[in-house]
Amino acid sequence: MDYLLRNSGEEPDKLSRLRQKLYQKAKQEPRFRFYTLYAHLWREDVLLEAWKRVKANRGAPGVDGMTFQDIENSEGGAEGFLKEIRESLKNRTYKPSPVRRTYIPKADGSQRPLGIPTIRDRVVQMAMLLILEPIFEADFMECSYGFRPERNAHQALEEVRKNLQEGRCAIYDLDMKKYFDTIPHDKLMKCLEYRISDRAVLKLIRQWLKTPIKEDPNDKNDKPKWTKPRKGTPQGGVISPLLANIYLHWFDRVFNSANGPANWANARLIRYADDMVIMAKFIDHRIIDYTSSKLEEWMGLKINQNKTYIISAWPNHPWTSLDSHFAGTETVKDEDTDIGMSSRQRNPCKESEIKSGE
Repeated sequence: MDYLLRNSGEEPDKLSRLRQKLYQKAKQEPRFRFYTLYAHLWREDVLLEAWKRVKANRGAPGVDGMTFQDIENSEGGAEGFLKEIRESLKNRTYKPSPVRRTYIPKADGSQRPLGIPTIRDRVVQMAMLLILEPIFEADFMECSYGFRPERNAHQALEEVRKNLQEGRCAIYDLDMKKYFDTIPHDKLMKCLEYRISDRAVLKLIRQWLKTPIKEDPNDKNDKPKWTKPRKGTPQGGVISPLLANIYLHWFDRVFNSANGPANWANARLIRYADDMVIMAKFIDHRIIDYTSSKLEEWMGLKINQNKTYIISAWPNHPWTSLDSHFAGTETVKDEDTDIGMSSRQRNPCKESEIKSGE
């Protein structure tokens, strides 16, 4: 992306040049595997930039209770804090601390789990992000908009409107069930290994994925609950959005391949992290079955069928968000497909353009 080929002034020149070189190498050689990345993690300019970004994001403390103010008021201050991290990475003695589990309410009344690493671990994860991001940005496709530099939900919504204008009025609105919590570790690591061969980097990411999770009890007299994750990457971790995009990038690839719906159905995939829609002139069971087979059978994920719908839309109809329906449509149940389908009464698209497989 162009942002990696210029320095906006926000990054130190040396770090910006490094990221440009990584991006250009990855772009020019799509099958190249990077093997000398670990030493970049403990560079002073990388760690300082990582600290600045983590601090700007603020956020609650991890299991150690350490705040930014505590770090800055300590004997060595932020400089001493970063020096300790640098030495531990350089000497390969760094080990991540457990992740603190907390919950935030969701719109449907349920709770979303968040995993909060310590500030120390967030700085190291941010340093890793600074190094890995340009490599994988060179691979990511245009259909992906979430958690990417200079990309946002407004651009995704604009792409939805564009496809409506082009006549793709049938929308398969997909909801993934607990995506961040269900990413298979072994398959995610294979996706990383496609581009990364540096064993120290891969080992560090495995450690983050396997880091125990501590959940404090509601009753202070009870003991904390400890969990060792076998899959997933905690929402709340700095590196998690990148890892989530790296994994779903492989769905983007197969969907847009010569054998995918982008070719044989002229369909379009628009994805914001794990919120995604497929737009076409009609949605039939070929698209539904293809999507299910790739996401569930091939990638080991789960589609939430209770929140997954086929929607009949039309140009200039207000689209509120990628994981909701068009405002004003009445959702009815299709007994044959067990997929919600919006009312077609006000839809200028032809009735035959949405097929439920009967």
